[in-house]
Amino acid sequence: MPNSPSAEQHRREAPSSVACLVVTVSDTRTPETDKSGRLARELLEGGGYAVIGTKIVPDEYDLIRRLLQDAAADPAVEAVLLNGGTGIAGRDTTCEAVKSMLTKEMPGFGEIFRMLSFTEDIGSAAILSRAVAGTIGETAVFSMPGSTGAVRLAMTRLVVPELGHVMREIYKDARRP
Repeated sequence: MPNSPSAEQHRREAPSSVACLVVTVSDTRTPETDKSGRLARELLEGGGYAVIGTKIVPDEYDLIRRLLQDAAADPAVEAVLLNGGTGIAGRDTTCEAVKSMLTKEMPGFGEIFRMLSFTEDIGSAAILSRAVAGTIGETAVFSMPGSTGAVRLAMTRLVVPELGHVMREIYKDARRP
């Protein structure tokens, strides 16, 4: 996998850990059945990141926005990772709620996620896949589909390798370390 010298330098300057909140958006999942949330937590912790909380929230636009507002206002939360509610059915509102809150969007997350989904996971069904990432103030936000395959792909190929780098960029001009 090619890396530029400056990207490598930025990764070396990145925080060694990031405090993460893992959120599953679902009307049906429970703590016992939330395989995707559990997987996201395990992959983050395996990558050296701290998971400071997990939540399950119904796929309700206003509830998702409120959760993001609260998380962004909490100095203990540096990154929010959501899974679920990203489909194209009328009930799927996660992407819209997240996008409505973003200060800055990282369109490459969704673009690369779909490309990887197409080539490594689900083929042409990737056209149905929605994923979004960006910042809300000094908080990083990543929203991915809720299947365990999608969570594994997004976390192992994009989030875990780049989360520290993302936080380094956020903190360049911010009040946090």
